[in-house]
Amino acid sequence: MSASLWTSAELRAATGGTLGAEVAVTGISIDTRTIRPGDLFVALRDARDGHDFVADALAKGAAAALVDRDPPGVAADAPLLLVPETLAGLQALGRAARDRSAARVVGVTGSVGKTTTKEMLRVALGALGPTHASVASYNNHWGVPVTLARTPHEARFAAVEMGMNNRHEIEPLARMARPHVAVITAIGTAHIGNLGSQAAIAEEKADILLGLEKGGAAVLPADTPFLPRLIERAEAVGARILTFGESARADVQLTDYVAGPDRGTARLLMDGLPLSVHLGAPGHHLALNACAVLAAVHALGLDTVVAAEALGAFGAPAGRGQQVRLALPGGTALLLDDSYNASPASIRAGLAVLVAQQATRKLVVLGDMLELGEGGPAMHAELAPDVAAAADLVYCCGPLMRGLFDALPEARRGAHAADSAALAPVVAAALRAGDAVLVKGSLGSRMAAVVTALKALDKTGTAGVAT
Repeated sequence: MSASLWTSAELRAATGGTLGAEVAVTGISIDTRTIRPGDLFVALRDARDGHDFVADALAKGAAAALVDRDPPGVAADAPLLLVPETLAGLQALGRAARDRSAARVVGVTGSVGKTTTKEMLRVALGALGPTHASVASYNNHWGVPVTLARTPHEARFAAVEMGMNNRHEIEPLARMARPHVAVITAIGTAHIGNLGSQAAIAEEKADILLGLEKGGAAVLPADTPFLPRLIERAEAVGARILTFGESARADVQLTDYVAGPDRGTARLLMDGLPLSVHLGAPGHHLALNACAVLAAVHALGLDTVVAAEALGAFGAPAGRGQQVRLALPGGTALLLDDSYNASPASIRAGLAVLVAQQATRKLVVLGDMLELGEGGPAMHAELAPDVAAAADLVYCCGPLMRGLFDALPEARRGAHAADSAALAPVVAAALRAGDAVLVKGSLGSRMAAVVTALKALDKTGTAGVAT
């Protein structure tokens, strides 16, 4: 980003802060490891205090730093935007960015598929005009304002992901983002340990509707038993309603899906008219995500045929089902990197993709699914039949996955370890040319350690995305 995103005057007006220097900010950063010259560095407090990194940020070319106290090792005349509290200052900046932007915003939440749907929106809307979207999974109390504050002046569309771990976290994000279209991808069991029930999860996800712009639209999953309640919530805010899914009553209905090893074709009915979508990544769940995306495009009054054609270029991102070809002695192996997060529904979706692969052996590597509450152990064990049917060998880590591992037929058991660090070398030693391996688990299970170990086997040193 080279054009000026924020001037000093705009920063002062947005945050109410003081800034003695005149600067031109071209980006927003919260991490000195990825900072670029011209960024505004925001000194947030998390595991570490961002104020301790302000000097480093400025040395790397940051145009200014958003702070709430004097940071160490910084010159007296350093370009510091001083506010009472940095998170509140960042959120004020996000609200100001949303206020000034002419972009039409699509907000996305749901138990599964949020990030993938957001990435599909980036591709589909990008074919229709300049589009801005959240990076990675920037979907929380700091991720949403960072996304908004980064919105380029020229953006016509924006896709903003919103997530939660506990009740009453979606509403403030939705009121900040003020979407023109709100998408709820699914109502599942992720975070049920914190919210207590799927009904409570449905209420929390439906809170995205509280931020809808007047005359906005709600895109809702037709196949959930909570659809009547979601419709009730949407009607309460005067939203236009579009549904998507496999139900014959869905406004965007998935009527057929043909899976290939590295792509898939979805056949839809939109308002009774047929439409085919060729996706550049495999998975029935991705076809449903595409239905949600096209419903959102339709709700914006845009060309769904152009958007559908654009989705052919969509590829699953790293940690979200990305396919990586590993060059090994004697041939190649296929890594399905779905390591970023996990729930019972998303594990079953990942298994379906594995089943579609042509491979000598199919391996599954699973880490604990977290925040499932008292039902967690049973939910893990209940996956055993699906896992056994999809895989030749299964490797697990974590105390919850012990239950699944023990429920497997003995012939399917590869190994169980206490954590991903201990499991990674075991899986790496077992992988052979001709294998396909799925790696999946909740973020807290750190399954990326297994992915890193497998990529290190690539004899070219440049493990590449499969095409």
